[in-house]
This record gives sequence, structure tokens and C-alpha cells, in this order.
Amino acid sequence: MESLAIYRFKRGLWWSCLFLCLLSWVILLTFCSTWLYRLDVHALKILKDVPMTVPRLMHNYHQMISYVLFPWVQHLQMSDFPSSYAGAQHFADVKQLVLVNNLVLLVTTPLSIYFLRQLRRQKLLWQLQRPVTVMAAIPFGLLLLLLANFQTFFTDFHQILFRNQDWLFDPATDPIIIVLPETFFMHCFILAIFLFEGCLLVAWLIGRHALNQIK
Repeated sequence: MESLAIYRFKRGLWWSCLFLCLLSWVILLTFCSTWLYRLDVHALKILKDVPMTVPRLMHNYHQMISYVLFPWVQHLQMSDFPSSYAGAQHFADVKQLVLVNNLVLLVTTPLSIYFLRQLRRQKLLWQLQRPVTVMAAIPFGLLLLLLANFQTFFTDFHQILFRNQDWLFDPATDPIIIVLPETFFMHCFILAIFLFEGCLLVAWLIGRHALNQIK
């Protein structure tokens, strides 16, 4: 019979797997949310000083996102935005991180489904409430940080993920940065946080419902 410590360790692994599963899905969905960029093109007046139509800009944006998301797209090729060596290297670094995220998604999704089915079979879905409450505190804390000073948050975020300065684009050599304002990235972070919190809210409600069923 396994000890209590081993049981808790295994449970911790399952909850960590569920957390990573939700996080990886949220990251992927945020990257796929091209509608957010289209909204910001108008809301932030991104094309105010750029002689380009919205459809043409979106075409270039989709080219960029396709390169980042899809492993079979090997070369970054935007029709109207050339890239310097450093700029191309940064996009390659982002692509590698996204591919790692997608690998995590592929591994953790079936494991998380199995875990949730086990909880349901054992009538333990009520146990979702406490872990998801703890998980919810992390993105909420990030939201407070980015709203307090997004520029500092954005800089620290890049310094943690990247070991070079390639992300500091020069508009003269990487004009894509002109149409990717910092505010747009803030909106991406906010969207990701709301998606994550929304998933946790659904999980909490499922746990609450399961608890009411056994009372």
C-alpha cells in the first residue's frame, strides 16, 4: 500500500499536468486569435502612418503567425515586411517556444482527460475547487503586474524567455514592429489571462456542482 506522501506526490503531478494543459491551450488559442489584431488595427489606428490596406496588413500578419505556429513552415516570408538577421532569429526563437508549448499540449491533453475521467468515475470532481482556486491566483497576480507597469513587465518577460537582445527590433531594418505596437501585446496578455481564468471558473463550477450532488 502506497504511503500518504507518495499519494500526495502523484496527485500533485496530476494537478500540475492539468495546469500545464490549460496553460498550453490558452497560449495556442491566444496566438490563433487573429481577430484581436484586426480589432486593434482599428482601435489603435495602427495603419495611421502606414500606406497599406487592412486586408494587406492582415495577409502579412497571417504569414507571420503561420510561420510561428506551423512546424512545416520553415521560412519566415512576409510579403511587405523584410526582416533583418536578428529579427528573423527572434521569430525563430519564438517559433521554438511555440513548438515546445504545442508538444506540452499534445502530451498533457490526453493525460488531463484521463485524470478528469478518473475523478468523475470516483465521484471526486468536487476536488477541483481548491486546486483551481490556487491556480487562479497566479494569472491574477500577473494581471496586476502588467496593468501597473506593462513596459517593465514586457521587458522582464522577454529577458526571462530569451537570452539575447534580438527582440529589440529596429524599425529601419524590421519594419514589422511599426505595426505591432506594445499595446497590442498587452491586449494579448490580457486575453490569455481571461481565457485561463475562464477555464478555471468552468472547472470550479463543475467541482461546485459535484459537491452539491453528494451533499
